Amino acid sequence: MKTIIFILVAFFSTQFIFCQKFQGIAVYKSKRNVEIKMDSSKVSNEINKSIQEQLNRQFQKDYTLKFDGIESIYTENEKLDAPSTQSNGIKIKITGGNDIVYRNIADKKYINQTEFMGKLFLIKDSLKPLDWTLERETKKIGSYTAYKATHTREVTVQKFNTEEDGMEETKKQVTTTAWYTPEIPVSIGPAGYWGLPGLILEVQEDKMSLLCTEIVINPSEEFSIEVPSKGKVVKKEEFNTIQEEKNKEWIERNSGRTKDGHKIISVKTSSGQ
Repeated sequence: MKTIIFILVAFFSTQFIFCQKFQGIAVYKSKRNVEIKMDSSKVSNEINKSIQEQLNRQFQKDYTLKFDGIESIYTENEKLDAPSTQSNGIKIKITGGNDIVYRNIADKKYINQTEFMGKLFLIKDSLKPLDWTLERETKKIGSYTAYKATHTREVTVQKFNTEEDGMEETKKQVTTTAWYTPEIPVSIGPAGYWGLPGLILEVQEDKMSLLCTEIVINPSEEFSIEVPSKGKVVKKEEFNTIQEEKNKEWIERNSGRTKDGHKIISVKTSSGQ
């Protein structure tokens, strides 16, 4: 308990100083283990394993988080479009993943610019605090001492089932483990993670992980954090409804067979919550 109190005191005592003139850039690498349920009577275990390995490689992405004491902007680093992978007549295509996530922790404002079904949306909503549990465990991430925090919530999980040619929905409890450092006293982190007494350097959630690989504090060239402004403005709940309504249409369009007889599995990614 004394350790946690010390962390909080150190955080809030330096927060005001950092909010005055302070900027930082953090680079994160993401990994995700994808599971696809294949019909064992039609697809061998070897092919199934090969497909999942190819998918996992395509989900390895780099992101940049620019932040000051109050605002942050999180974007995926540009690179050449990942090609469709193919194995034994099955093509796998990764789409999406170009979200821009903006947060203002002073105004409790959250904006996510995202593309869905070929349309650009601007999700505007209030920042909802995560119920973190601060732990005593620590470890080194680079040169920083990081402290452990956890958060558990119920989520709806969608899995593609080739046997049914559609998505399966199940609910389960998911625990998020974050590692943050009070040495950089900003309540900011990658993607949709925030609200800890220090910059979040690592996130582990289910089969996904984000790891900070580079940090630059007060870079030689100052930058401005631009608020995303493009797209149809919607609330988070409204956007979720749009996704649900369009989900069946998306599956029908991307999960059938092409003219050359190949089976297509399309996976949409997102860097926001």
